[in-house]
Amino acid sequence: MREVLLLCWRDTGHPQGGGSERYLERVGAELARRGVSVTLRTAAYPGAPREEFRDGLRISRGGGRFTVYPRALAAMALGRAGVGPLRGVRPDAVIDTQNGIPFFARLATPSPVAVLVHHCHREQWPVAGRLTAKVGWFIESRLSPAVHRRDQYLTVSLPSAEDLEALGVDADRVAVVRNGTDPLPASITAGSQQTRSAAPRLVVLSRLVPHKQIEDALDVVARLRGAHPGLHLDIVGGGWWEPRLRERAAELGVGSDVTFHGHVSEQRKHEILARAWVHVMPSRKEGWGITVVEAGQHGVPTVGYTSSRGLTDSIVDGATGLLVDAGGLADAVHGLLADPARRTQLGEKARIRAAEFSWAETGSGVERVLRAAVAGRRVGGLVPPAR
Repeated sequence: MREVLLLCWRDTGHPQGGGSERYLERVGAELARRGVSVTLRTAAYPGAPREEFRDGLRISRGGGRFTVYPRALAAMALGRAGVGPLRGVRPDAVIDTQNGIPFFARLATPSPVAVLVHHCHREQWPVAGRLTAKVGWFIESRLSPAVHRRDQYLTVSLPSAEDLEALGVDADRVAVVRNGTDPLPASITAGSQQTRSAAPRLVVLSRLVPHKQIEDALDVVARLRGAHPGLHLDIVGGGWWEPRLRERAAELGVGSDVTFHGHVSEQRKHEILARAWVHVMPSRKEGWGITVVEAGQHGVPTVGYTSSRGLTDSIVDGATGLLVDAGGLADAVHGLLADPARRTQLGEKARIRAAEFSWAETGSGVERVLRAAVAGRRVGGLVPPAR
């Protein structure tokens, strides 16, 4: 396998980029490190060059939120004719990232296509409006499985694989390759009793969009600050929903108990995690939840919702964190804040589990799936680390 094309609606530099984009780029970087030529085609955004090279990847940009899809297909078709931004790109395999909507790369290339799905979006589509939600869910649940009925699928957790199977995708062509994680920056001291804040501190790492339900974390602060003096919430990440979250914090009277950090450097993110007591992840839906592992690197347990599906894979309930039903978030957080021995026990087990994940292993797993696709084979189930 000499060359791979990656398709994604955003890259990690995009103001709304997140874990999905990070997964794809880290995989691309690992493939490049193994000698594969890797091109990422994605959307343009203010301040971003049309083309750049980063971490071994060539990044080609064009189009916006919706036009990125047809422009990518056009670039692929023109590239085969030797013109346009993808001229000269002759991929042996293509990863088509389906963030609700795929690129339908199958229509523009004879190369094997692997459809990367972090999670299904049934719960998120309503935010887009009634008509868009209906069309989007039809594309995701009916049209895409039909068009890709013979293609390889790639996802990041066992619950996401089950969701795909419920849409009619054959289990024997849904490969699960879990997220990796970056090692801690050399200048960062991993979380311990010496780094924790004196007063109880919660942290949320997330894009600020409706389906992440950060309001639930704000409600936790409002309910628990009387029982835990000095309780503070750090919200790390940005997004278009931030003004509404600030309004909600003010309505609850916890504005001074919450810090909106926005986008921060890796260094600053880990400094905040090292101080935290509990990581709260109230998302409605997750494919895996990479921030669970990042918190675990600092011995910080995560509390999240069972209904999110993906967190049931990244959190070992009762061992590395807690999974709760709707309405149980505050009680679970209260229990951990009030019980330092249990909080430490869960955090240390989370730290041990976090050490099991690396981008090298993730890249190796995806490479095996792609090589199988190039050879005309399909892979199903959890792809174990190469030992």
